[in-house]
Amino acid sequence: MVGCADLAKSPADLGAGNPPPIPREFRAAWIATVANIDWPSKRGLSVEQQKQEIIRIVERAKTLNLNALIFQVRPAADALYPSGFEPWSEYLTGEQGKAPEPTYDPLAMWIEEAHKRGIELHAWFNPYRARHTSAKGALARTHISQTQPAVVKEYGGFLWMDPGEPAASQRTVDVILDVVRRYDIDGVHVDDYFYPYPVPVNAAAPATENTPEVDFPDEISWRRYQLAGGKLGRVDWRRQNVNDLIERIHIAVHREKPEIRFGVSPFGLGRPDRRPAGIAGFSQYDKLYADVELWLEKGWMDYLAPQLYWPIDQTPQAFGVLMEYWIGQNTSGRHIWPGLFTSRIDSTPKSWKPGEILNQIGLMRTRKSVGGHIHFSMVALMENRQGIGDQLLMAYLTPALTPAMPWLGNDELPAPKLNARREGPGRKQGELAIDIVDTAQTPARQFAIWKRQQDNWHFTIHRAGSAANGKSRITTLQFGADERVSNMVVIPIDRFGNEGLPAIFTAADVAKAP
Repeated sequence: MVGCADLAKSPADLGAGNPPPIPREFRAAWIATVANIDWPSKRGLSVEQQKQEIIRIVERAKTLNLNALIFQVRPAADALYPSGFEPWSEYLTGEQGKAPEPTYDPLAMWIEEAHKRGIELHAWFNPYRARHTSAKGALARTHISQTQPAVVKEYGGFLWMDPGEPAASQRTVDVILDVVRRYDIDGVHVDDYFYPYPVPVNAAAPATENTPEVDFPDEISWRRYQLAGGKLGRVDWRRQNVNDLIERIHIAVHREKPEIRFGVSPFGLGRPDRRPAGIAGFSQYDKLYADVELWLEKGWMDYLAPQLYWPIDQTPQAFGVLMEYWIGQNTSGRHIWPGLFTSRIDSTPKSWKPGEILNQIGLMRTRKSVGGHIHFSMVALMENRQGIGDQLLMAYLTPALTPAMPWLGNDELPAPKLNARREGPGRKQGELAIDIVDTAQTPARQFAIWKRQQDNWHFTIHRAGSAANGKSRITTLQFGADERVSNMVVIPIDRFGNEGLPAIFTAADVAKAP
């Protein structure tokens, strides 16, 4: 290699001032597979159609400057990838247990397409649901309802793995760890379905706070707990079952791969006994048995994404008040990235205006404790409903790195080496390549790059290249003959999101390139 950058340079050598701080914000969207909400757009598409939809979605995310996608890989004890534990999802092929033909691995493709565009891919698991009401086909022989029927209960038209059954929780942990071990995912994500949302005894009657509800049918697991000497009351026992699962996932994922982020997206209203004045509504603490405040206090997650699916001006569930509530509960200092109801922008009389989402983003940006957000769901951005995608482009003017998670670790990366060259097969006159050579013992995951053009700094993010045939890890930047490359700062980003030492490249280095 020739034209190696002098790593002894200081920022003063840039001559025209230092670049701004690296922009940081989690900008994500959920990709729901249940009921074919986001992908695939319908059951039974050809493999080529499925692949084209993946590429279109990831390209759209890149165009909008999103930096993460949260892909639902387990909607109902099934799989959107080849699994030794659970059958293929009917939302993919139209028949549960039927593999796509020709065979391919959808999760692997989602990861590959996201990563090549600098986008994180978080795998989203529903922890207990075993069959959704939108399901149409027969259950596969390998489905847990067939192989372990004692742990699955019918409730409200759904099938549900009983959280009081140790085999149900063990299956969820096993499935998650299988994906963690086999795939290069960036995060593990679970949603708000713990114990099921309650079903009223009389569905036709007006719902009130005291409406009689059908109790979840966990009498067998509850009695077993009591006979074993358990001392908790039934509601506390149910909460403890869910607490144990969340803690187990947190510990197991980080033991396997410390860099993987674990996130939870619960219902947006907190415990009734802690709510701010004027806040009212459904209690996940009492109905879903989700003690989210405890999980946050214990640090059993790396990010919390409370589903704040209400407008700023809706007093009983005011967006800003709820945001402040979750900030106040975050005593462990984890990330708070609220979920936004972007799909409420639609063609119905109850549709929101895009300005509601933009105003919510603006409100979050006034609080340093809130470093991002997640759109539910990607379909609204794909359809550009009422121009929401166009307006988000104005909110996401530049790319941004996802926030760091220093509590997970720090690789303390050295500055990479930079080599400029103009020679090479197929390179036209004047075209330039800059190789970023990663010499760190632990590889960089990304490179954050500031490039100065005239009087402005421009920011880009590049996924780090991998080593091949024992050679150095190299990430190559390509520049056309008409692109002016002068000062550049390349900052390695470790697997936990921390910034390493920068390498500095000046116009003089460009001039030396053969």
